[in-house]
Amino acid sequence: TFHTCAVLNTGAVNCWGSNGFGQLGNGSTDHSSVPVAVNAFTDVSATAVSITAGAFHTCAVLNTGAVNCWGNNSDGRLGNNTTTSSSAPVAVNAFTDGSATAVSITAGSYHTCALLNTGAVNCWGNNGNGQLGNGTTDNSLVPVAVATFTDVSATAVSITAGNFHTCALLNTGAVNCWGNNSFGQLGNGTNGSSSVPA
Repeated sequence: TFHTCAVLNTGAVNCWGSNGFGQLGNGSTDHSSVPVAVNAFTDVSATAVSITAGAFHTCAVLNTGAVNCWGNNSDGRLGNNTTTSSSAPVAVNAFTDGSATAVSITAGSYHTCALLNTGAVNCWGNNGNGQLGNGTTDNSLVPVAVATFTDVSATAVSITAGNFHTCALLNTGAVNCWGNNSFGQLGNGTNGSSSVPA
């Protein structure tokens, strides 16, 4: 919401802006009006391939298929099975399919989701509106699997998160969304929130 990050052609990451929770990832909580280098990833030889910024946290997909996150972690949005905020990258726990790797990442205000190489989606963090898509409204400190899409044979090819909802483009060309729907943001003709893909 108040910070920005960029993946450089070197695979490093620079961030700037608000840093009250360490969301710039440079080991401090000092705001910066110029780009600062994010600390080394947990795998020091890894490089970033994509990045996303939430309200007060940041996550990057690494060239290994792993995910590192940093910043506010009050509801588990860093995915490392703690609620301890971090001003440097921490490793997200293993995905529900232990052999799967991340290909892209998206952050809502207080939750994070990864598209896996299997076409499945895992999410973690705040789930008060069902934005993790696993059929509950319980927060999760580690990745949880999004429930089956409305076309049970479909897989996801792209994902994006709003403040309190998440949407996936499926390989069929259809779109499924889940989470808060107060303003019709799930696009299913209702205003009822959904904790599973709709």
